[in-house]
Amino acid sequence: MEPISILAVGDRPRRILAVGAHCDDIEIGCGGTLLRLLGERPGLDVLWLVLCSTPERARETRASAADFLRGAGQSRVVIRDFRDGFLPYLGPGVKEAFEEVKREFAPDLVFTHAREDRHQDHRMVSDLTWNTWRSHLVLEYEIPKYDGDFGSPNLFCPLPPATLERKMDLVFEHYRSQAGKHWFTRDLLQAVARIRGMEAAAAEGLAEAFTCRKAVF
Repeated sequence: MEPISILAVGDRPRRILAVGAHCDDIEIGCGGTLLRLLGERPGLDVLWLVLCSTPERARETRASAADFLRGAGQSRVVIRDFRDGFLPYLGPGVKEAFEEVKREFAPDLVFTHAREDRHQDHRMVSDLTWNTWRSHLVLEYEIPKYDGDFGSPNLFCPLPPATLERKMDLVFEHYRSQAGKHWFTRDLLQAVARIRGMEAAAAEGLAEAFTCRKAVF
């Protein structure tokens, strides 16, 4: 298929918003793509928004985001402390958190959770992303988990092996609190990237995948 390019038009700084319900979601779902974009598009402006955290996990995320965002022209990390697993029951506060970001940041590209994700926090974040940024390019990333809710994505970002390795190195370096969980393994992330790379016919066999529901070109 003919590849398309994003964030390549014009000479002004381009803005990316990355949204995650939990502290490691952005890195797992689109960390490789962010590393690739920041390497290929100098001067990108990134806002990194996490909704659920504890003090320990917030410290992990700030350190992780700092490493992932080293190539950014400007970056800001916003971490809220909503209770994990309870976002649908904390609606007004979560909605206001999105509105606060909307008032101060106009993204060209938004990364968020997949709408069909079975985790209740992930679904709410996806719904509020679309509710808040209705006229933007939104790419929904996937998170491997016990629920077995992987879908059929329609947009792929091929990754060089070194980029995938860098993503995994940073994830496992910074999120020590997740060590020992059955899903938190290097081979799982490699397997997902290999499957999506196969589907994309990626030259080096690796990719991250997204659902793009609406785009204009």
